[in-house]
Amino acid sequence: MPTLSPFLSAFAVIAVVIGLRLLVLPLLDPRKWYWRALLLSGSILLAWRYVAWRFTETLAPLGLTPDGILSWGFAILEALTVVSSSFAFLILTRTKERTTEADRHAGWWLPRPPPRVDIFITTYNEQLEVLERTIVGAKAITYAALRVFVLDDGSRAWLQNYCAEHGIGYVARTDKSHAKAGNINNALRLRAADADRPDFVAVLDADFVPHVDFIERTMALFHDPAVGLVQTPQHFFNPDPIQHNLGIGAAYPDEQRHFFDNVEPARDAWGIAMCCGTSSIFRVSAVEEIGGVPTESVTEDFLLTLRLSAHGYQTVYLNEALSEGLAPEGLAEYVVQRGRWCLGLMQIARNVYNPFGSHGLDVFHRLSVLDSLLYWTSTYPFRLAALICPLLYWWGGVTVVNASIADIIRYYGPYYLSIMYTLNWLSKGLFIPIVNDVSQIVAAWPVLRAAALGLLFPGPHKFSVTAKGGDRAKIIVQWPLMRPFLILMALTVGGLIVSLTSDFVFNTTATAGDGVVIVMFWTVYNILVLSVAIAVCIDRPRYNRPQRQIVEPITLTIDGKAQRGWIVNLGPGGARVSGPVGLATGTTGTLTLPLIGEIQTKVAAPTNDGYRLIFGVTPQQRAQIIERLHTASGVPGADSGDLGRMLKELARAVAD
Repeated sequence: MPTLSPFLSAFAVIAVVIGLRLLVLPLLDPRKWYWRALLLSGSILLAWRYVAWRFTETLAPLGLTPDGILSWGFAILEALTVVSSSFAFLILTRTKERTTEADRHAGWWLPRPPPRVDIFITTYNEQLEVLERTIVGAKAITYAALRVFVLDDGSRAWLQNYCAEHGIGYVARTDKSHAKAGNINNALRLRAADADRPDFVAVLDADFVPHVDFIERTMALFHDPAVGLVQTPQHFFNPDPIQHNLGIGAAYPDEQRHFFDNVEPARDAWGIAMCCGTSSIFRVSAVEEIGGVPTESVTEDFLLTLRLSAHGYQTVYLNEALSEGLAPEGLAEYVVQRGRWCLGLMQIARNVYNPFGSHGLDVFHRLSVLDSLLYWTSTYPFRLAALICPLLYWWGGVTVVNASIADIIRYYGPYYLSIMYTLNWLSKGLFIPIVNDVSQIVAAWPVLRAAALGLLFPGPHKFSVTAKGGDRAKIIVQWPLMRPFLILMALTVGGLIVSLTSDFVFNTTATAGDGVVIVMFWTVYNILVLSVAIAVCIDRPRYNRPQRQIVEPITLTIDGKAQRGWIVNLGPGGARVSGPVGLATGTTGTLTLPLIGEIQTKVAAPTNDGYRLIFGVTPQQRAQIIERLHTASGVPGADSGDLGRMLKELARAVAD
């Protein structure tokens, strides 16, 4: 009987995985727990099959040699990422949607008066252009028993005057201790002494605009007295630095979409949904019972969930777009934010809720802490190690993976494909190779520093505020973030060229066999990843902020001549229109917008298909435009991945 060659037979399992992807996966409903459990379990089994092969057949003998130490070290790190993935996949096997529950229990307090709700807008140094959107959105909320307060840890007189002009409360404090948590606790103490003290408090960051139904929808879930906090997803009306710097914002969602669209509903199904700070609302009596918002971590939100759970209160998740915020506009702010999240989790695991002790937490919440701990301490080091390992081969002759091409195909191929297929099936195509790697690699060094700082030192540690607003009209090269990638790129390309063309450093090709081919493919992939990471480190200008794409018919009247056209982008200060012709820069007139009316307008400059306009709006019109842009129900931005469109946008960005 003829037999297949070892190389061809290695494709057998891959063929099964691809066949299931093409023939079966499109027929399965990712909302059904049994399909989720089946596919995720299969991926976990293939992952551990791969790990078993790695430890039994691909490592150098364990010993105090470079090959032994480095190959075993990398394999252990890789195994830790599989442990982390296994926990994450276990959580993802279930999902919960609470929209029907919110519909069913809307107005649960009737015929009694509605519970009193306060909105706390926390701020430190944000500019008026940032705060204005949030304040306008909060005032537009349709809920009867509502008061809005700005909690200003910057103690700015102009902001106090602005709040007075708009009829909302203003709270400042002289003691700035404990950052955001301290700010909220101070306001809670002050409001507790008032006759109209709140029953519930919603928390909004300064750059998050609530939709008009934010309070109405979240309050419905407090029909259950055991619910202490309701979290909603965070959506963003602008592209994050990775989306923007690569020019792929319309085809690739923001980096947090997987967490809010898939992970949080899964955590909610297990009873371990977590507070994420902004866009949440809590029961005041429950927070008072636990002594206020916890202050032992810079991520007070996750710690609040754990402490509420230890006192018998649930955190639940309503997966509806009820607010939208400003994503970090620069890569430095993006990295600072993720470093703070990592530091906060390390503080919780080290100082407050060690996942290996009970501390009043049930096993699922301890698993939740362990899952987060493993994510931060294994995923990011592994990403960096994967960039460095080929360099050990090219520059030092150290082999960290000793395997044949056939075995790589047989063990790594099915594992990798099953993970990618399953996650993309669950998440509407959010997992795209290279781009996902880069989203973690750009923050890897700061995250590692934060992890070490949080685990090794008890603190207290400084709270780093994410900068918002400011001038973003220039190209900014983030040299401190780019420099390590430039060095790694030079070593990767240099090692590849030198080692393959001479024995100047180390003759790796003499006895490498399949190893040189494997490392070569690994190296080429790393070059692609590093190229994208370097590109991401160049913050591209953000013009016309905070304009948004709005396409609808308008009438533009300049010098008494009316022309019909289309509005393309709209912001409180201006717009871009297409259709009208023959207009001179500097001429004035009016733009008639649906639902808003006539706006005084000046032609600022021509564009490829029309003109850029500057508005002379009244305060009322400005507020109406902000409401129009930010407070209506719906999801801003992309919520699914489109690889084909992303490649087109990336090519266009490179061409520009």
